[in-house]
Amino acid sequence: MKYRIIDTETCDFDSGIVEIASIDLNDTEINYNSQQSHFVNPQKPISINAMAIHHITNEMVELSPLIEDVIDAYKGADYLVAHNAEFDKRMMPEMNAPFICTLKLARRLWPELESHSNQYLRYALELDVHVPEGLHAHRALYDCVVTASLFKRIKDDSGWSDTEMLEITNQPSLLSKLRFGKYKGMTFTEVKKENAGYLTWLLGQPDLDPDVKFSINYWMEKKYE
Repeated sequence: MKYRIIDTETCDFDSGIVEIASIDLNDTEINYNSQQSHFVNPQKPISINAMAIHHITNEMVELSPLIEDVIDAYKGADYLVAHNAEFDKRMMPEMNAPFICTLKLARRLWPELESHSNQYLRYALELDVHVPEGLHAHRALYDCVVTASLFKRIKDDSGWSDTEMLEITNQPSLLSKLRFGKYKGMTFTEVKKENAGYLTWLLGQPDLDPDVKFSINYWMEKKYE
């Protein structure tokens, strides 16, 4: 089974890939010989906010190929794996494999963690990461290598099947804490113990965020000793 861990860096949050990279995980082993990356001409200016994150400038990509010219090199895997896969899937041309989201898997597997960003998980889980020299966080290949190590840990610790990982990917994210209201910052478990009626009330509110609704139902149903 070939899982292709993939990452993109972009002009902004709406469109325009400026860099794409991948590395493969064959069943349970990371294949470091498979890593690849390309600068991409986005045919639009890179926003200052984006440059401040990934440090890729317009001059660095102006002579690079278009995404259509390189995307075939990233096809051919059984699954594509990305951290916050909804973003990368939205940015990329249509691919020929389903996406697995390590962000959603990590939120489900380790709900107690303060953050589920790639770099936080790298250090919180003490991942065995061998990042490329000369790169830094928020460069596509660097992030791919971190995500590959994270995905390997998720597979090892969870025992989830591919079908189960796809199901979690296609569900709303599981949150551990409320991010608003009078119980902001408290875990759903704490609120459940202190005032379960508040969570029930929230479920009845119109336009409730899908992640919050999913999380309330999950933690209300979960049994504790």
